[in-house]
Amino acid sequence: MALDFRCPLHALVLLGCVIILSDLLCPVAAYLYNNRYQGDQVFRITPINKEEVQVLKQLLGNIKVDLWQPNSATLIRHNATVDVHVRQNHTRRLRARLQKEHIHFNVFISNLQEEVEKQKRNHSSRRRRSDSAYDYEVYHSLEEIESWMFKMNRSHPHLVDMFSIGRSYEGRPLYVLQLGKRTRPHRKAVWIDCGVHAREWIGPAFCQWFVKEALHSYQYDSVMRRLMNQLTFFIMPVFNVDGYHFSWTTDRFWRKTRSKNVKFHCRGVDANRNWKVKWCEEGASSHPCDDTYCGPFPESEPEVKAVARFLRKHKKRVKAYISIHAYAQMLLYPYSYKYATIPNFACVESAAHSAVNALYSAYGVRYRYGPASTTLYVSSGSSMDWAYRNGIQYAFAFELRDKGYFGFLLPEAQINPTCTETTRAVKTIATDLLKKCGIGMLQPDRERYPYL
Repeated sequence: MALDFRCPLHALVLLGCVIILSDLLCPVAAYLYNNRYQGDQVFRITPINKEEVQVLKQLLGNIKVDLWQPNSATLIRHNATVDVHVRQNHTRRLRARLQKEHIHFNVFISNLQEEVEKQKRNHSSRRRRSDSAYDYEVYHSLEEIESWMFKMNRSHPHLVDMFSIGRSYEGRPLYVLQLGKRTRPHRKAVWIDCGVHAREWIGPAFCQWFVKEALHSYQYDSVMRRLMNQLTFFIMPVFNVDGYHFSWTTDRFWRKTRSKNVKFHCRGVDANRNWKVKWCEEGASSHPCDDTYCGPFPESEPEVKAVARFLRKHKKRVKAYISIHAYAQMLLYPYSYKYATIPNFACVESAAHSAVNALYSAYGVRYRYGPASTTLYVSSGSSMDWAYRNGIQYAFAFELRDKGYFGFLLPEAQINPTCTETTRAVKTIATDLLKKCGIGMLQPDRERYPYL
């Protein structure tokens, strides 16, 4: 007999089945997440010559690994460290080959599951204290961040406006907070996005911290009050909402979006290789299973398309673009895709120099700064380059703490100092935007400058 779900009894049967399945599957999913990385290790390898680079590329190509830094084997260079997450069943083999080839390495995370568990335990204990105030010194799930955004919108109506610019591949809203004095709607604007890569949890933590600091210090900090009165800040705490949610529920080190590919079982696109600027060239992969997969075409990802559409719509207002990533302790500016000097190099270089000095003044943490291609590595299809090529003359990408000791598992104890120092840097960039450099006077780059 077919079930008719309009019938209360049949509907009750269906509900009972759902509950039973949920009770059976949820513990299984939790077990898999909680034991996914048991015995996995993170190696730091340093090839010292081109021969060792070739050996390492071949070796890592024959073992399924998760490259943390750089994010593609093609970017491995001699005298540059390589951080790689290795599954338990491959650690002994990798160690033996590296020793045989006399390639220097050390293991700086000996059991990855233990480090993941530290964050999960902290989150579980927080949920039991649901009546406490919002804690900015811990990592938060997507649901918690969205609830917090609604609360900020309700509690600060004169300085905050919340809206959605579209929906993700899996149908989640793409929320943005607009900060600033509501009486002047057509001011110059600064865009800040966080969480482009799902596993970089410190990004969303910073976006929340910056909003909190802006609203809290508005009354007593003359610099912040001036910024909020004369600029608009568009803050997107979680750009890659599907991937970020997946990193909390299934794979802590997931990087990409969650879109499906019709030809491969691999899912997702690197949201920082999917922009229409030298798309899918050097530093990006055309293979759907790679972490740096550029997608089937530019702006194929609804998240990227939504942000690009919003920035195009407001291109006369948005004068600075800032994207928050991790990890490397760097402040980067264009270009990512080529070794060339941007037309307004002196202006942007000066702003970056001031920003890293402001950051250093907090806790003495040093950041390198410079063009992304020479300071980090070459990559195509990045949001920063796209923003610059579309007329946003102040375009930056932060790579926050640390330099690899914790990697993507930056302890929650470091959220406060990391966000405090980064807030100083962002305030410096915004202040510089107001003071000098003739923002709006320069034209977008049109490939006039040759390679160096």
